[in-house]
Formats: sequence, structure tokens, C-alpha cells
Amino acid sequence: MRHLLLVLLCCTSMLSMAEPLKQLASFAGVRNNQLVGYGLVVGLDGTGDQTTQTPFTVQSILNMLTNLGVQVPTGGNLQLKNVATVMVTATLPPFARPGQPLDVVVSSIGNAKSLRGGTLLMAPLKGADGQIYAMAQGNLIVAGAGAAAAGTSVQVNQLATGLVPAGATVERAVPTSLGNGEFVQLELLQTDFSTASRVVNAINGQIGAVATALDGRVIQVRAPQDPNQRVAFLARLETLDVTPAPSNPKVIINARTGSIVMNQAVTVDACAIAHGNLTVTILAENAVVQPNALAGGAAKRVENAEIQIETGKGPMVRVPKSTSLNQVVRALNAVGATPQDLLAILQAMKAAGALKATIEVI
Repeated sequence: MRHLLLVLLCCTSMLSMAEPLKQLASFAGVRNNQLVGYGLVVGLDGTGDQTTQTPFTVQSILNMLTNLGVQVPTGGNLQLKNVATVMVTATLPPFARPGQPLDVVVSSIGNAKSLRGGTLLMAPLKGADGQIYAMAQGNLIVAGAGAAAAGTSVQVNQLATGLVPAGATVERAVPTSLGNGEFVQLELLQTDFSTASRVVNAINGQIGAVATALDGRVIQVRAPQDPNQRVAFLARLETLDVTPAPSNPKVIINARTGSIVMNQAVTVDACAIAHGNLTVTILAENAVVQPNALAGGAAKRVENAEIQIETGKGPMVRVPKSTSLNQVVRALNAVGATPQDLLAILQAMKAAGALKATIEVI
């Protein structure tokens, strides 16, 4: 019997434990900003874009050389096997200032076979407003490895994506405001009215009557207006211990990998499940038919295929009521289903009212 592989992600127990407030909420306005840019990677060992299929690579090279004062004859056939066009992405953290380094990720957008050993040329990184916030350049680090010889190739991991550590320099700062006037706002990472109420009680109990819940996600807190005192006040807020409300039962299934994740709150009522297996086998036999000696024809290949379908009758399995995660896992393993079949079983159990959880497919 093949057992299911259930992955447990930091599941909180039914009796939630106290956590620092900074793990449950963030301050409004303190956020990351995504940056993106277009650039060229040079110095590849013949693994760059095939310019006959990626004309934008040639256009980018011509524009770059023109800006550098190099005139390329019109109609020239450029062979650019060592160049690849890429997209450059980075995350601008809050309170970043000009001169601060950023890590950048470089990803091929053409048909380059590998970016290993390449160098990213200076590429501007823009925000959602179209303004340039950083400049990126540097040598790529590619985690993958590959080798090819005599028509046979072996590849480990992805070769079309690389990282340039500290490869970008911030050129423009994003204004970040810690609240308006005498108030700052806390935003819970997950909307929950019970947790919002507990956060308000924890703040008012430790500091005083300064916090008010605006809804199930936003909490307004009165804070000092002096910048130095406000930073110290927010640092104190971050370290307050708050006991969050118990998490909602949820099952997450990755349809591509078959991974199944469920939290500690998932429970199962007593039910009965029957599960059968379907096996399809295709056998192909290739043969060569020779023509008659006097026919003057040519030999032809003939493909013969045989298809067999077998259905397995699954027994009726009684699943007892399970109130803990370990019991749920043992109950599902008793069915003998594969991870690919489990989605249908869980959906049927939920429809029958036996599964007390929300199913989410990613």
C-alpha cells in the first residue's frame, strides 16, 4: 500500500501560543517595492540567444553600441552567440537610501541555453511609476550545471536564471511615512476579528488606552510625534506578546507536484470510503515490412500498439472520527490513495460533511 506524503507547514496547535506582535502584523506604509528592468548578459560560452529567432537581441546590441559611439554597418550579419537578453528583477526594501546594495535576479527571455559565466551590463531598474530607482550590473551566479556531448546532454537545476549578489545600487529613495499625525496603523497579516481584538487588549493592557480596532485587519494606535520617540514606541509594540486566535482548518493541495499540506485544525468525522485504481498500459512494437522481391518497392516501418486497461476494486474502508492531525493522516493513509487521487477523495468527504476544512488548490 502506498502511503500519502503529507507535509506539515509550521502548524499551530489548537491551543495557540503567544507570539511577538511583529510576526502577526506590519505597520501601514512600511512595505517592499518591486523593481524590474531589461538588460543584456555578455561573456557566455556560445550559449546565448540565437539571433535568427530573437531579433530583439540584435536590436538591443545595436542600440547599446550606438550609445557607446560604435557604428555598425547597415545590413551586417551579427553572430551573437555570447549574448543573451534578460529581465532583471529586485525588491526595494522600506527606508532604502541611495547607495544601498540590492540583490538582483536575472532571467533569460530569449532562447539562451545557459547564463552560466555571463556578466550583466548596466541595466536601469524601474518601479511601477516608471521612475528609475536602482542600477544593476555584475557577474552572475548560476546554481545549475549542465554538460553536452555527441548529442547527449545532462542538466541539473535551471541554467536560464542567475543571481547577482549586491548587484544593484539604489539611486532613488521611496518616501515612507510612519503614520499621519498622532496615529500609526497596524495591519494584521491575516484578517481575523478575534486576533484584532486580542491585539488591542494586549496593547492597551501593556501601554495604556492607545489602540482601537478599525476592522478585522487594521488597528489604529496613538503614538508620539517626535521621530525618535515614535521609533522607540514602535519597537516596543513589535515585542509585545499576543496570543492569536486558533487558525481556520485548511487543506492545500499542489496539483502540479501532488504535495498536500494541512494544518492542525483539520478534523474528520466518521465515514466510509471506497477507492479503486485504474491502470492503463500501452505496449508498442515496431516492425519493418519488406516488399516482395519482384515488387520493386521499399521497406516500411509498421507500429503495432496494444492497450490494456485494468481496474482495481477498492474495498470499503471505515474512517473513524479524527480530532488530531496524526489521526487524520492515519485515516487517509488507510484508504490507500495516491496524492493525485486524494483531491477527489477530500472533495467528496467535504461534500458529505465528513471533512471539517477548507480545500485550496494551487
